Amino acid sequence: MRQIHIDLALEFRMPESDMNVNGAIIGLRNASTKIFSAIIESLLSATEDLLIEQMMSKNPGVYIRNGRQSKARQLRTSLGLFRYYPAQLYDTVEKKNVVPLRLSGFLPKNRQYIDEAMEGGIGSAVHLSYRWSAKEMARLREQAPAASAMTVHRHLQEFAEKKCAWPDLKKVPYRFLMVDGTKIRLQGYRGANLGQGEMRWALASLGEKKPFEPVGFWIGKSWKEIREDLVNRLDYRRLEVLFSDGGPGIGEAFIEEGMLQQRCVLHGKRDFAYILYLDGFKKAQQADLVDKMKAIPVFHFNQERLEKLSPDDVPKVKALFEKTQQGFQELIALLDPNKYPKARVYIENLSSNVATFFTWWLANKTLIPIDTNAVESDFSRVKNRIWSVGKRWSDKGLLNWLQVTLNKIFHPEMWQELWSQYLSLNPEFQLISLRVNWRWCNAIT
Repeated sequence: MRQIHIDLALEFRMPESDMNVNGAIIGLRNASTKIFSAIIESLLSATEDLLIEQMMSKNPGVYIRNGRQSKARQLRTSLGLFRYYPAQLYDTVEKKNVVPLRLSGFLPKNRQYIDEAMEGGIGSAVHLSYRWSAKEMARLREQAPAASAMTVHRHLQEFAEKKCAWPDLKKVPYRFLMVDGTKIRLQGYRGANLGQGEMRWALASLGEKKPFEPVGFWIGKSWKEIREDLVNRLDYRRLEVLFSDGGPGIGEAFIEEGMLQQRCVLHGKRDFAYILYLDGFKKAQQADLVDKMKAIPVFHFNQERLEKLSPDDVPKVKALFEKTQQGFQELIALLDPNKYPKARVYIENLSSNVATFFTWWLANKTLIPIDTNAVESDFSRVKNRIWSVGKRWSDKGLLNWLQVTLNKIFHPEMWQELWSQYLSLNPEFQLISLRVNWRWCNAIT
């Protein structure tokens, strides 16, 4: 391993009065770009000399020194704007000039904004538009002009494709699965409006009191197609409980023999009024049926109340479960299939799986989620970004953005490590010695 010694001498003009630490820090920050540029230039020059020496030694007579390129290579980095005139060699075989720094892969080709400078912009694009992410990145780094929205978009797409692919999840012992979806606006070639589409996702958990984490995103896929994809990527036989809002086709697609389903209690209660509306009954006409539903014990529970249950509560829980079943039977009896066709089918389906948490607790004395709110709070940021900030999305662009968002929101502790891998950082490059001396220049004696 080689070591390089760089001599750096700095001189600052300091006023004799009205000076404080704030002024010193601001002055140093203003000078930092020049300081870092000098250091980077030294490192590039040293690396360049080493590469030229290796190339000419390995290929005698092939390369001839041919000065430096006439146009400066401009790099925008997190340390500021840097310009450098790379050395070039004349290749006597290929009859053309070559740039050692570029040929070796040390410098990227045809790119001003290097990957290292884009971390802030890509991270911000999870919450902001690409345009505002570029502006925020420029503000924080004091860069002018700001990168274009397309530059941030292009870097995010490359980052997602290289480092954000789904890992192998076959060996992860997931026990719970949660699925949901939302409408999105899609665009085609050159921004053509393709109307609305469906974006769906799945999350999985290792079990009780374990967090749910994303295991897949899909656009324009049916629930059956999503289930087939999950079977190929997860150990699907381990799954014990499916959590959902009970949307059409979910249960039929995902439930296997021996697998339970827990419908979201909050969605179940909230959606009943809408189903009655579809049957032709407005709010005033719904009141008695809605009140009857609200009286069913299952809708009086929340996660906090469940966590207070103890083994001594078994008789009480059994009684509440029986009252819940009875309450649903009475409600179904009130729903004439000729008068309330949609509402009756809805309650029949809801009654069969909205109280699964009762039977689970009675059997295991452990808790499972009764709603999807905890996960939806995280995904609300995702949906708001998709609907409120992004106008229209391409399938590929949205899926790549979702992959980055997955890592930023759900695995923030891994973000820095992910970037280190993406930038191919070599941890052996580090400062090993620092010596600082100071003296007054032209001091008044």
